[in-house]
Amino acid sequence: MWKDTIVEETRKVREEYAAQFDYDLEAVYQDLKEKEKQSEREVVSLAPKPPVAFTIK
Repeated sequence: MWKDTIVEETRKVREEYAAQFDYDLEAVYQDLKEKEKQSEREVVSLAPKPPVAFTIK
């Protein structure tokens, strides 16, 4: 079976990051929000798009 090395590396990094916080999603969220505050990048919040109505025929 073919393996994508980029996907494998991404999963490994994600696993290591989550393990730092004992897989506590609230702790991961708080860490990411703190990093966002310390970043010099502009944070943008976009307005939600209205739902699209469709019919099933």
